[in-house]
Amino acid sequence: MILEPWEELSRARTGAGDELLLRQRGGVYEIRCNGYDLMSNRAHRSEEALARLALAEPSAGAPRILVGGLGMGFTLRAALDAAPQNARIIVAELLPEIIAWNRGPLAPLAGRPLDDARVQLLEGDVAALMEAEAGAYDAILLDIDNGPEAVLCDINSALFSARGLRKMRRALAPAGVLAVWSADPSPRFEERLEETRFSFRAEEIAARGAEGDPRHTIYLAHALG
Repeated sequence: MILEPWEELSRARTGAGDELLLRQRGGVYEIRCNGYDLMSNRAHRSEEALARLALAEPSAGAPRILVGGLGMGFTLRAALDAAPQNARIIVAELLPEIIAWNRGPLAPLAGRPLDDARVQLLEGDVAALMEAEAGAYDAILLDIDNGPEAVLCDINSALFSARGLRKMRRALAPAGVLAVWSADPSPRFEERLEETRFSFRAEEIAARGAEGDPRHTIYLAHALG
C-alpha cells in the first residue's frame, strides 16, 4: 500500500529555539517537536483519561481547573465532559500558533472545546499562573510535552523539576489534585513528588485501548499536610 505524502500545514518556533511542525495525511494530524512525534489524533485515550481520573477525585464546591498545555484539545474536551456546568476551566498555552491551530484545522478533532463558555484561554506560561495565587485550583492537569522523562522541547523541562512541583503544590486548594501525563513511568519524577511532599498513585492507560498498545502513565497526586 502506498501512503500519500504528509502535507505540512504550519510551523512554529519557541523562544528557546524549539521547532514545532503541524502536518496531516489522510485525516491524521501530527504535531512534531524538533523532528520527533509529540502528539497526534491517532491516540488520545490517555490524554482523556488524565482529565477523567483527576476530576473523579473528590473536591469541594464548584471546581476551578487549570489545564497546562492545549495540545490538540483532547484533555480539555475530557475535562469539559467530566466537570459540572458551574466549573471554570483555565487553559494556559504558551504558543500562539498552537492556539491558532486549535481554532483552525484541529478544531473539529475534539469537538471545538475552546467554544465552551466555561473555558478561559490564556496565552502564556502555566508556571506563571501557578505563581499568581495560592490555593487557587481544585485540579491542575498537566498534558505537557511527553512527560517528565521524555521532554522533547527544552522549554518544558522546568515544569517537572522539584521547583516546578513546589509551585504546583502552592497553587492547589487543600483537597486539590495534580494530574500529570507521562509517556512512560518516571522513577525520578516519583522521587521528586515525594521530595516535595506529595502522595501519589500511577495509573497505566493503553494509548488506544487495543491489545499490544503502548501504555502511558497518569500520575495523580495530593499535597500532604
